[in-house]
Amino acid sequence: MQPDGVLPTGTMSIPDKLDVGCIDCDIHPAVPSLSSLLPYMDEHWRRQVAERGLELQDFSSSSFPPNIPALCRSDWRRSGGLPGSQPEELIRNGVVPFGTRAAILNPLYGVQAIADEGMAVAFARALNAWIAEEWLPYDRRLYGSIVVTPQDPGGAVEEIERWAPNERFVQVLMIASTELALGQKFYWPIYEAATKHGLPIALHAGSNYKQAPSSLGWQSFFLAEYVDHTSIFQSQILSIITHGICSKFPQLKFVCSESGFLWLPSFMWRALKSWRGMRFETPWVDRSPADIIRDCFRFTLQPIDAPLESATFGRALEQLRSEEMILFSTDYPHHHFDGSSALPGGISNELVNKICVENPLKTYPRLRRLQQ
Repeated sequence: MQPDGVLPTGTMSIPDKLDVGCIDCDIHPAVPSLSSLLPYMDEHWRRQVAERGLELQDFSSSSFPPNIPALCRSDWRRSGGLPGSQPEELIRNGVVPFGTRAAILNPLYGVQAIADEGMAVAFARALNAWIAEEWLPYDRRLYGSIVVTPQDPGGAVEEIERWAPNERFVQVLMIASTELALGQKFYWPIYEAATKHGLPIALHAGSNYKQAPSSLGWQSFFLAEYVDHTSIFQSQILSIITHGICSKFPQLKFVCSESGFLWLPSFMWRALKSWRGMRFETPWVDRSPADIIRDCFRFTLQPIDAPLESATFGRALEQLRSEEMILFSTDYPHHHFDGSSALPGGISNELVNKICVENPLKTYPRLRRLQQ
């Protein structure tokens, strides 16, 4: 028999485990085509799209090739379009089965990879307007992320200022593999604007592909690139810590999406050990990297980089010395689990509530206000 208050081992579904619905911190609406965004561009950019023939281009992020099995579960695929490209479809497949009361939309459309900075900003603006006009009014359970182009911090700040008054936008969305390390002062205006409006910054797996997304150059296979995502997150976390971002902006939270997190305990230990021996180099880092990571970084659940077993999951949390760092996510429509078994089995109802409700509400101040 299981002890009182502990859920059975194995995978488990969610709706019947909570008194209130869960909060999904990473769910993906798909842009059907660039034509969907044309109504939200000004005349200059509509003309540029027409004259350059860009409506024939696909700006979907190549970080996830469209035909690989991991992109979408077979029961979530649709004929004649991209999975998750219609609000009713996303609600039916990605929200209702999980008893979700709030879902944060992270559109992975490759505007950050456009070389023309002006075009990148214009397309990001159109993408945000498309979410604001066609998705957020559709269902009160849907919330937005402000997509910004990190190659133009000034344009990114303008976009944050443009959409921050709309409280249904609850975070800023950037890609993890940027042209420069994220701790550098080039990006500080983005952090300042996000802090000003109480918006966490989501760092989502992906690249602008202006340089190789690997320390070894360009990989030959998607498998190698996909596994390498972890090393990109590690490098960015260290850059943010060593440049003192978490001291300069102590209220700012970074949400690492699709990064995994089972690698964190050994990474935190090594960062702490090295900092103790070399702290003279960065005197502004006034506490251990492990403590900074616990305070300033959060990690979405899916894709979980371990078997969905309570023992493995419990050991990881014990080594992290925190139950506050993991945020529930389905990563819909990507295929990381079957059915509604997104959580590890064998964990307590209390921990389920923390991951699915309490931790997200602590991370997203706007959600906390709007969900009261």
